[in-house]
Amino acid sequence: MSENLNSPHFKVQNFINGKFSSAVSTQTLNFFNPAKNQILGTCPDSQAEDVQNACLAAEQAFQPWSQLDQRARSEFLFKIAELLEKNAERFAIAESQNTGKTVKHCIEVEIPRSALNLRFFAELSNQWASEFYQTSPALSHHVLRQALGVVTCISPWNLPLYLFTWKIAPALALGNCVIAKPSEVTPLTASLFAELCLEAKLPAGVLNILHGTGANLGATLCSHPKIKAISFTGSTHSGRNIAITAAPYFKKLSLEMGGKNSSIVFASSDLEKAANGVLRSAFLNQGQICLCGSRILIEESVYEPFKKLLLEKIKIWKVGRPESSETLLGSLVSENHFNKVSRLISQAIEQGAKVLCGAQSVKLATPYDKGFFYAPTLLEGLTNENFFNQEEVFGPVATLQKFSSESEAIALSNQSPYGLSSSVWTQDLNQANRVAQKLEVGMLWINTWMARDLRTPFGGVKNSGLGREGGIEALRFFSEAKTVSIQY
Repeated sequence: MSENLNSPHFKVQNFINGKFSSAVSTQTLNFFNPAKNQILGTCPDSQAEDVQNACLAAEQAFQPWSQLDQRARSEFLFKIAELLEKNAERFAIAESQNTGKTVKHCIEVEIPRSALNLRFFAELSNQWASEFYQTSPALSHHVLRQALGVVTCISPWNLPLYLFTWKIAPALALGNCVIAKPSEVTPLTASLFAELCLEAKLPAGVLNILHGTGANLGATLCSHPKIKAISFTGSTHSGRNIAITAAPYFKKLSLEMGGKNSSIVFASSDLEKAANGVLRSAFLNQGQICLCGSRILIEESVYEPFKKLLLEKIKIWKVGRPESSETLLGSLVSENHFNKVSRLISQAIEQGAKVLCGAQSVKLATPYDKGFFYAPTLLEGLTNENFFNQEEVFGPVATLQKFSSESEAIALSNQSPYGLSSSVWTQDLNQANRVAQKLEVGMLWINTWMARDLRTPFGGVKNSGLGREGGIEALRFFSEAKTVSIQY
C-alpha cells in the first residue's frame, strides 16, 4: 500500500513473505473514517488459504531468524522504530482518519508509544539474563529460553498501532515469526507499518500481516496447528471464543480482555487532583480504553462537592474536529459502536439513571456533520447491580455512586465480573495500602491513572484476562523454557 494520505480510498492488502498481496478469494471489507462516516478504504477478507500461505512463509523464515544473533534482531526493531518516528505525522493522521480520535492525541501519545514499544523490547531482550542454579560443585542447572516458532498476535481497534507493536515487538525480538491480525475496523496503520518493515529490510516472512474478520480469519488462526501461541487483546466475548477454539491444541494463550474499572474517591483525597484524574480516566480516547474508569465511587461526605467539581471540569472536554488542537474528544470508532453506546445509555435512563450531563450525540459542521460524535456523559442513581454498572460500555460515559465506608467502597469495586484495574484517590497512605491489598484487580493506581512503566506486568483477573503482558512477562510468554542440568 503506497497511497497518499489525501487519497479518497485506500486499498489495504495482506503482507505475506515480504510482499503485499490480495486475499486468495479477492473478497474485501470496507473500513471507514468514522468522524465523517465515509468509506476510507478496503482491506482483504482473508480465509484459510491466506493463513496457510502466511504460515508457510513464517515457517520458512523461522530457522534463520531465530538463529540470528540477538542483537542483530534487535537492530531491526530499532531501525523500524526510527523510521516510525520519522514518519510520525503521517501515521498520526492515518490513525486519526481511521479511528476518529484526535490527531493531537495520536501524535503526542499513540505514535511515540508505538515506537517506544519497539525500542523497549529490543533493549529488554538484549539484557535478559539466563537463570543459573548451582546444586553442588559438581551439579549445575541453567534455563534456556528458546523461541516458540510461529505465533499470532491479534490486536483491537481502540489503540490500533499502539497495541499492534506492543504484541509483535517481544515476539520478534525473541526470534519468533509472527502472523499479525489487526482489527478489520482499523487496518490502516498496520499496513503502513509493513512499508516500514520493507524499508528496514526486515527478512521476508518474519512478520506477516493478515486482514479479515474474527469469525473467519481469527478463528482459523487460533485453530491452525502450526501456530504455537496466541496473544489477544479485545472483548471478553471474543477472548472466550478464542480460548474455546485453541483449547484442543494446547496453545499458549495470553488474553487481555474487558474491564469495568472503578475510580474510588475518598474524603481524604485532594479533590481537585482527583477530579482531573477521574475525568481523564473516564473520557480519554472517548472512553474507548480497557483501563477507563467508568464507575466513579465517591465517599458520601464529599459526594455533592465532588460531583459539582466534576460538572465544572467536564466542560473542558470539548467534542470537535479531530484535527483541532482544542478538541479533547473525537468520534467513536464506528456506526455500530456508536449505536451500541447510545442504546445502552438510553436503557440506563429508562431504568432510572439521572443524567448529569451529556447523554446525546453531538452534531458538527460539514464535513463532520455525519460523524459519530457523542457528548461526555455522567449518570447517577443506578445501583451497582444494574446492568450498566456491570457491563463494559466502552464509550464516553461514567456513573457516580456513593459509599459510606472503606469496606463498602471495596465491596462495590469488587462486585463486578471484571478485574482489570482501579484507581484510588486518597492522601492517607495507610488507607491506600489497605485498599490495595483487598481490591480484586490486576493493576491499581494510587492518586494517578494509567501511569505506566513497561517493565511491569499488564493484565487483569476474573473476566478481564488470562496471563500477563509487559516486561519480562511478555518475554516469558513468547519463549519456551528448557532446563539443562549438568553433572560434572
